[in-house]
Amino acid sequence: MSTVLAPAPPRSDLVPIPGNHGLPIVGYTARYMRDPVALWRERYERYGPVSWFGGFGTRFVSALGPDACGAVLANRDRAFANGDSWRHLIGPFFDRGLMLLDFDEHMAHRRIMQQAFTTQRLARYAEGLNTAIEAGLSGWRPRPDFRVYPATKTLTLDLATSIFMGGAEGTTRSQLDRMNKAFIDCVQAGTAIIRFPMPGGRWRRGLHGRAKLERFLRQYLPSRRADNGDDLFSALCQAESDDGQRFSDDDIISHMIFLLMAAHDTSTITISTMMSYLGQHPEWQQRCREESLALDAYPDHDQLAHLESLDMVMKEAMRLVTPLPTMARNAVKDTEVLGHFVPQGSFVVATPIFTHHMPEYWPEPERFDPGRFAPDRREDKVHRYAWQPFGGGVHKCLGMHFSTVEVKLVMHHLLRRFTWGVPPDYRAPMDYTSLPFPKDGHPVDLRAR
Repeated sequence: MSTVLAPAPPRSDLVPIPGNHGLPIVGYTARYMRDPVALWRERYERYGPVSWFGGFGTRFVSALGPDACGAVLANRDRAFANGDSWRHLIGPFFDRGLMLLDFDEHMAHRRIMQQAFTTQRLARYAEGLNTAIEAGLSGWRPRPDFRVYPATKTLTLDLATSIFMGGAEGTTRSQLDRMNKAFIDCVQAGTAIIRFPMPGGRWRRGLHGRAKLERFLRQYLPSRRADNGDDLFSALCQAESDDGQRFSDDDIISHMIFLLMAAHDTSTITISTMMSYLGQHPEWQQRCREESLALDAYPDHDQLAHLESLDMVMKEAMRLVTPLPTMARNAVKDTEVLGHFVPQGSFVVATPIFTHHMPEYWPEPERFDPGRFAPDRREDKVHRYAWQPFGGGVHKCLGMHFSTVEVKLVMHHLLRRFTWGVPPDYRAPMDYTSLPFPKDGHPVDLRAR
């Protein structure tokens, strides 16, 4: 049964938002976890670009398509905030991370954090990544059913520990595995149906995971405060604003937890997706390999610009499997989206994954076609928000350039070390319980070159 979210104000040209709750209590939560693109397409066809639905214990307004997403992400009248919306989902686990800060506080923290992502620092990170990636890949053993996703997740956590923390001295493999599990528990807790720390529940595991991560990071704070190292942890400890302000210990811990999660989770799914599609399209795999073989074994930051085919493959992978498929906001005052009245207090979600699969902007959107991003086509330029895996507006991902460097370097070393294949009819069974991941681990036939 369709109803409106709230009546439009009297004498207003705005129209109320149509929609429906779905199943009692849970709404469309299960549908979203199973296949968000199918859910959004159904609602887009039924209600258009703006509608409301029930899910995750509340009501959400969905902004579908690049115009609606753009209005929310650009946030020109400062009506949308991140904090309350993300806090509803992941606040206890990633609270005080940059994504959960808003307005003046967000800009103040962002200005300090930008010092950790300058071009000079990215160049130094690239140097360290080359060595760490080679060390990590040395443990990969070729076999016919090699599971790319879990192996890559271990690799990217190790890279984040190495590059973001300068190494975690005295930490064993089993301790790092426990930290990886803690990250997983924190991320998955955000989609818990029962949002209370009941024994054995997902919410409780998330709270315990956050506590473990805090304890793990705090033991390294004194040495990073005293050291002027090149790692991101040290950079956050030493960075200060123009007027001399520095992050508190608590802020550093919160930022590190969020950045470590974002750095290894989103890069993992992108690398895993790239390997899966390249396994099905050997012509693109070889094209990328030839570009990598033409570079130094350990390319520097500037040389990565020559990996043009790999860049197109990366963008296409992020279009098909968007690492952050939905971006949450909260209306801090009455506002509008495409002429629809959005009352104060509404939770709103921008949906880049749906935009990335709209045939109106992407011909044959389900087909793997990296050439979409070639200079003579640039399908991503048909609309400012046609391709938005890193978000937009003032909250556009601060680490997007680091992520690009990391993904390209990992793929560069993989292409030089291995070949792999995937059956042409393979379709990954994706799970959207939290961030997207393949339930089968993305199996490939991995072979040494």
